[in-house]
Amino acid sequence: MAGFGRGTSGYPRSRGRTWQRTGPDRATLGIIGTICAVAGFFALGIVLGPVAMFCGWQSMGRKWSNDGNVPALVALILGAIDTLLAIIALAGAATWGHGLL
Repeated sequence: MAGFGRGTSGYPRSRGRTWQRTGPDRATLGIIGTICAVAGFFALGIVLGPVAMFCGWQSMGRKWSNDGNVPALVALILGAIDTLLAIIALAGAATWGHGLL
């Protein structure tokens, strides 16, 4: 264990674990989220909307930041719109009569 003020210089395994990156990077997640959001307008909006919001949020680093990550912001906003429209369409289809649309 690292003592106070000593850091991790004597423990090389802990240094490697903090900087190891696995999985897709942030730019790729933003692009995947944007593609899911656009595809959600045409089919499976109730599924692809939350997926796009999740990818956008993860691409932003789970915080609101001004890093210029435009695909992440587009994925987050369009995913929310997809989800909202899908819920409204499902609620309209569940009513009596001809439904909402």
